[in-house]
Amino acid sequence: MSIADRVSADDVILNLEATDKRDLLETLAGEAARRLDRPKSEILGALQDREALGSTALGRGVALPHARLVGDHPPLMLVARLRRPIDYESRDEEPVDLVILVLWPDASPEGFLPALSDTCRALREPQALRRLRAAASAEEVRALFERYGGADAGSAEDE
Repeated sequence: MSIADRVSADDVILNLEATDKRDLLETLAGEAARRLDRPKSEILGALQDREALGSTALGRGVALPHARLVGDHPPLMLVARLRRPIDYESRDEEPVDLVILVLWPDASPEGFLPALSDTCRALREPQALRRLRAAASAEEVRALFERYGGADAGSAEDE
């Protein structure tokens, strides 16, 4: 199952306001808590624990905060484009403006690493990043993931 199968237009947040990494994680944890009907503190704690192991910034302005949560809830992926880039402790020292949150149930770990891998693969194309940054709507972001994150993503050609 590709990232395009896991993300709907409802899972896309455009022009998200965040002042720093902590503010961003708190905002995303709050949104995820609402969708999963779980405590925000539980989700934020899991994300912060993962960040304590090392920054989830991928470079080129992209971050992939992720965590596994206790239980058997459905996996959740949220895509956020920030209004203004923030420092995210990236190795390339580039500020982050594209964020994909991945929360996965501990009870079903088998899809977690493929989901992270598929997400990274969808974001490796410079044209994909440029187009995600320029997208005018959540539907357009979703369509871009279909194009760059689908099963035939490796053959997507630039127009």
